[in-house]
Amino acid sequence: MPYRRLPNTDSARLRALETAFKKSAIVSPKDLAFSQKSHVALKFFLPTFRQVLGFQKEAYITQIEKSNQYADLHKKAKMYISHFIQVLNMTITREELPEKTRTFYGLDNYIKRLPSLQSDTEIIEWGNQLIEGENKRMMQGGAPMSNPRAAMLKVQIDKFKEAHRNQSFLRNNTNRALEKISSLRPEADDIILNIWNEVEEYFSQLQPEAMREKSKEYGLVYVFRRNEKNEESE
Repeated sequence: MPYRRLPNTDSARLRALETAFKKSAIVSPKDLAFSQKSHVALKFFLPTFRQVLGFQKEAYITQIEKSNQYADLHKKAKMYISHFIQVLNMTITREELPEKTRTFYGLDNYIKRLPSLQSDTEIIEWGNQLIEGENKRMMQGGAPMSNPRAAMLKVQIDKFKEAHRNQSFLRNNTNRALEKISSLRPEADDIILNIWNEVEEYFSQLQPEAMREKSKEYGLVYVFRRNEKNEESE
């Protein structure tokens, strides 16, 4: 005997709800295989569930589309910071600037190595710190660094900060949609379970195979076990 398989994904839940609702639209209430109570619950719940799933899908797609741009700006900001520090260190090595120059940028402990630039926060903090340090040094009469200049570094850091804010906003949208879907799943499962139980009860006087065929019209899903598939084909 094949077993009934309730939906276990959101797309399968939506498909089950929509199939039952479409069937209710073409069958008169007296011939409908599930109760009016279940029909009312389905009618009011389905639009909300469909809308939230659509919003979650749209938010996720937008986040993925923007992630490539975000990754590129992340890479560039990190590269500009790295190059700025390397040029500063080479200038000090050539004795064109004194060792104490690193103090302006908070780089006293990074004579032969770069600071960690793995996280977004580190990139933003170090970018701001380098720009601020360059401004302080120039206010004391220092010549501006070049290749890259602080202005070029600032452009890249500002672009990355904007992308970081946008990505955080998109990620929050996706998470809110996922939380909303999670809160709706129990109700979706209850509605589907009630409808499927009522449909099977309505067609319970039919032979098992006929009952399953009628029930499938309302969205019920039956799965044969491996040995049952062979018996069915025979």
